[in-house]
Amino acid sequence: MQFSENSRVWIYQADRKLSDAETQQLQQQLNSFTQSWTAHSNALKAGAEIRYNRFIVLMVDESQAGASGCSIDKSVNFMKQVEQHYDINLFDRFNLAYRDGSEVLSAPRNQFEELIKQGTITTDTIVFNNLVQNLAELNSKWEVPFKNSWHPQLFRDLITV
Repeated sequence: MQFSENSRVWIYQADRKLSDAETQQLQQQLNSFTQSWTAHSNALKAGAEIRYNRFIVLMVDESQAGASGCSIDKSVNFMKQVEQHYDINLFDRFNLAYRDGSEVLSAPRNQFEELIKQGTITTDTIVFNNLVQNLAELNSKWEVPFKNSWHPQLFRDLITV
């Protein structure tokens, strides 16, 4: 399915890496959910993908039908079921993901701060901006150097950009 660059996206980050088997099973569940996802009885042009066995990306091309409050509630409820089924946390916005070489890792805020203090995370470390709003931003502003993200605002006392 082709999605417009303006398609709305939501990113849910797991607090651990999912196994390949979990990722495969979850992708099937996501496919079922997005195929039946509606807004006011209108089918949404929706899709989902899992990146790096850690990030769930939901997409809705709103050129046909927009995601409403009720449809967003449906997706949040679905994600809460996913959390329980896989014993993961998808709603901790202070579980921060970053790249260490080719590996994608995450850490709670306090541990992330320690990694900055130790010099493990620097202004050039690639971090993930899960606040992107659409597919264009996902493709261009999701994986960015720390210095080009929102992270310096949160950690301004620890790092100078």
